[in-house]
Amino acid sequence: MESFLNKLKDITTFIFDVDGVLTDGCIHVTDRGEQFKTFNIKDGYALQLAAKCGYNVCAISGSRSKIPIHRLKNWGVEDVYVGAHKKADNFRSYLESKHVGPLSAMYMGDDITDLEAMKLAGLAVCPADAAEEIKAISQYISPLPGGKGAVRDVIEKVLKVQGKWMNDQAYSW
Repeated sequence: MESFLNKLKDITTFIFDVDGVLTDGCIHVTDRGEQFKTFNIKDGYALQLAAKCGYNVCAISGSRSKIPIHRLKNWGVEDVYVGAHKKADNFRSYLESKHVGPLSAMYMGDDITDLEAMKLAGLAVCPADAAEEIKAISQYISPLPGGKGAVRDVIEKVLKVQGKWMNDQAYSW
């Protein structure tokens, strides 16, 4: 655990998968074909706080749905990739656009489509309900499932280690 905590000191960038990480992976569909996804407000609080504290925050989704773009922008996350079938390519281009090295990036994924991008990150993490292959390469497995606080868990850990949790920015939404 100490090695994991030491890696948190160097994190400047958070990258998250959407379905199964920022959501519980369920998609609700009406009889008209409208889709709904559920996001966790505690995850949202941590995301907006990380953005306010100057961290790079990005989401990469294999889905073409625009739902995450709208929700994440409300939380100050401007960088959202949708329809990303080669997430490692999006990971590389995002880091390049922000002039960040991979060792400063944490990637949270939950399924096989995240595997290659997670291997590139300085810190690979996952929710408790991630696929076994993802758990096997993760340096930290949150005790919480996707869409139920796992994102808050990892952001809070980084901000606490770096002394940015519960400062003045933490109280404004």
